Amino acid sequence: MNKRYSLHHIHSADEFTFSPEEYSYFKYGDKSYAAKFAKELFDGFISAHNNILDTHKDIVVLPSPYMAIPTASNFLCFYFKKHLDFYLFQKGKKSSILSKINRNHTYTTDYGNLSFEDRKNLIANDTYYLDKDFLRGKLCIFIDDIKITGSHEFTVNKILDEYQVEADFLFMYYAELMNLELDPKIENYFNYYAVKSVEHIAEVMLKPSFQFNTRIVKYILGLDSGNFDYLSSKVKKEQMDHLLELAISNNYHLIKEYENNINILTQTELYYGY
Repeated sequence: MNKRYSLHHIHSADEFTFSPEEYSYFKYGDKSYAAKFAKELFDGFISAHNNILDTHKDIVVLPSPYMAIPTASNFLCFYFKKHLDFYLFQKGKKSSILSKINRNHTYTTDYGNLSFEDRKNLIANDTYYLDKDFLRGKLCIFIDDIKITGSHEFTVNKILDEYQVEADFLFMYYAELMNLELDPKIENYFNYYAVKSVEHIAEVMLKPSFQFNTRIVKYILGLDSGNFDYLSSKVKKEQMDHLLELAISNNYHLIKEYENNINILTQTELYYGY
């Protein structure tokens, strides 16, 4: 089995069945919308395809691939798993298992600005790893926030083929672009709908529901010195300390474009005696 489910279908460039504003906040670390979207996604899936879960197979849920810093879809996946597990509990079944596709590289390019071919070529240079023996014979649910060109699904399917993973696969999305005549850059229309400036980034980071993800870490590390100083003055020092830890964990200190701001974060750490 290799199936796909998406809750919201994008047919137009100006009419949507979900909130671009909420989606934008979600992409920049507001977990409250990850929780909201996960509930909507689960309810929509169950109402349409609950029969897929009527299986004796173990169920594994996997967010989009990442190295050390989770993507926004990771939080969507986490909250989806909570609803899924309670549903399975009510059916007297075993809980699902959270797994991961590991990736070894990262890039500074804004993914939402690329075509299908450009996206495919970009991620083709990456190296991915999954535990094929662990996934064998299971129902694997790959969860992502949005499908625009399908390049990530293409890549995951390619990995599954290369590893000869014998299992059932379900690709699940909160939203999917159905009108392929629309420019793939519509993804960045959603990404930046509400979060357009460093001031907006500061507002999101001050929310109690905020948590770093790959997108916002890259955004901050790529800021010019003036905007970086502004953000540093508006958010908690603990957040900037955590930012440095995350940057190092994802090898962002090896990327020239991020070098300056990582050095500033390092100097701040040393100044305070850490």
